Amino acid sequence: MRRTVVTTLVVALAAGAVGAALMPRVPHLGGQVTGDPDLAGAARSAVPDPKGHRGLAVALIENGRIRTAGLGDRDTAGRPVETGTAFEIGSVTKALTGMLLADQVAAGVVRPDDRLGGTWPTVTGPARDVTLAELSSHRAGLPRLAPGSPQGWARIVWSNVSGGNPYAGQGVDGVRSAADRVSPGDGRGEVHYSNLGPSVLGQALAAKAGVAYPDLLEARLLRPLGMTATVVAIGPDDLPPDRAHGTRAGGRPLDPWLGAGYAPAGVGPWSTAEDLARLVAATLAGTAPGADAASARFREDDDTRIGYGWFTTRHGDREVVWHNGATSGFRSYVGFERATGRGVVVLGNTDRGVEAIGLRLLGVPEEEAGSATPMAPVWIGVGLAVAFTFLGGLSLFGTARRRELDRVTLLAAAVWAFAYLGLGHRLGDWSVVPAWLWPLGAALSAAAVTLAATRWHALPAIDARVPWRRLLSVASSLFAAALAVAAAIA
Repeated sequence: MRRTVVTTLVVALAAGAVGAALMPRVPHLGGQVTGDPDLAGAARSAVPDPKGHRGLAVALIENGRIRTAGLGDRDTAGRPVETGTAFEIGSVTKALTGMLLADQVAAGVVRPDDRLGGTWPTVTGPARDVTLAELSSHRAGLPRLAPGSPQGWARIVWSNVSGGNPYAGQGVDGVRSAADRVSPGDGRGEVHYSNLGPSVLGQALAAKAGVAYPDLLEARLLRPLGMTATVVAIGPDDLPPDRAHGTRAGGRPLDPWLGAGYAPAGVGPWSTAEDLARLVAATLAGTAPGADAASARFREDDDTRIGYGWFTTRHGDREVVWHNGATSGFRSYVGFERATGRGVVVLGNTDRGVEAIGLRLLGVPEEEAGSATPMAPVWIGVGLAVAFTFLGGLSLFGTARRRELDRVTLLAAAVWAFAYLGLGHRLGDWSVVPAWLWPLGAALSAAAVTLAATRWHALPAIDARVPWRRLLSVASSLFAAALAVAAAIA
């Protein structure tokens, strides 16, 4: 017994030392600065916590004057963020799609109350009766995402685990097919945030014009505003050179989102602080194509209204027009205040929110700006970090102490101990959870494996009345563990 205890402690200490070398490396906003140093200093002061951020690109618009700055690193190699570095902008694109609607209305091509089926005749399902205005303002009663097949949901789950692109393979025909399969729900007429609705809207406007959505966006909005650095990446060859690279706040690198179908909602568009500042300045001045999209038209709640894509929210006695964006490795915020003539752009290359930074640069007090970033995803990451890091080791300890036990069951529990450890490393938000907990989890798992090894020779290979059932159960468990390990090292 004494030898077992000593051996277990030695193995645990060794595993803890190895775990310390391999533990998650959390990004931290670096000291590099490009562009306007005063703006960079103000932006750095507005960051609630530099931990979890890697790089930021910011722009401030005041009475038509644009200032830009870059802070920190654009990638893990330590290259600085430049004022012209491209970031994924995610759902900020929904505001651009809303501006396309307003532009096409002003040009007499469509009307806000036109039905989807009249604009995009190939849509024949119940959703054909929703209006373009409802689609742009999240009031069409459509679900957040298209209903998917089991294979589609499996792909989404796998991409979230592996850090891949959940929208891979979802083209324009897929969005049209989704529009045919859904019906407006009971919430039609109320604001319920949807990625499907703006995607259908953008593709419908493009179909009406007889071009692809990226071409319509380029012709009607980007080119007139001189937004030459803004692109819609449908495939890898479309990605901007010298772009920022996205990671989780815990340091895990993530693939960019690419695809044609959901582009109008934010899958694939990239832009720079400079380009988006041009958009904000022209929208404030009322000279941007479709600038009227930012006018609040419909009420979401007591503090927030929505126009065509753009939200308008009260923060105390201030009223800010805005949209944010979130992809797997990037966060974005674009906002302006008409009363002061001030606008802001904040782009970040981790999944740590930047809304509070933008609001503080607009002059919103810290106590009000800090509540703008949703906290639920953070706590999900915290739970995944703690649960996965310790669950496998604790479970193996419990299995190893069972009276009725066999080798195949013990082997499966041991494999899961390290599979869970890998998932905790990959999925946990280590910008919030202390990273030194992960080596403790590694030590716990190693100690549990050592204890299990002491029972190995005394156990039967299979202890079950129906051996094939036990083998099938363990084989399926090992297969699932193998997938988890593959995701952890992908």
